Amino acid sequence: MDAQERRTFLNRSWKALAGLFVLEAAWGTWDMAQPTQAGAFGGVVKAGDRSEFPEGTVRYFPNGRFYVAAHEGELQALYQKCPHLGCRVPFCETSKRFECPCHGSVYNIRGERLDGPAPRGLDRFPIRVEDGQVLVDTGTIIEGPPEGVVADPHSADGPACSGVFPPLPTPPASPVSSEESGGGEDR
Repeated sequence: MDAQERRTFLNRSWKALAGLFVLEAAWGTWDMAQPTQAGAFGGVVKAGDRSEFPEGTVRYFPNGRFYVAAHEGELQALYQKCPHLGCRVPFCETSKRFECPCHGSVYNIRGERLDGPAPRGLDRFPIRVEDGQVLVDTGTIIEGPPEGVVADPHSADGPACSGVFPPLPTPPASPVSSEESGGGEDR
């Protein structure tokens, strides 16, 4: 390949790369300009009828990435993500608490931080009831209550779900070799 062919090849390669860059930028701009889907994360999610949330219940909505918790007559939509490092925090039915399996943060049914390294309680989404239907706006995140704000500090209702592991088995005692005991033959 002589110098002229090499220049032509490089010139065409740069133009192709520039064209791909412009195409990618146009696609990204178009994609961001599209409205979020209703009923999915980033939009308004219909969680169901108000009567489906009796006192003390917690329901998970994977399409919206949130829980709806009913406590003392109030409904709260709690983001599934732990504010510590972003792990998904499941609700433990036995303790009636949210327990982060990654680093042990614990939250009550209201999403208030009770223990662990998290800097605050679980973040929330605005929730409203219209015509008996519970609607959650997952496009707006409200920061959870700061550390130390706990309206319901009651103890766990039962055993914890995370962090309870059986003890490690004790390794068997290693046999003592004949060299360590002081010789190779019985005396």
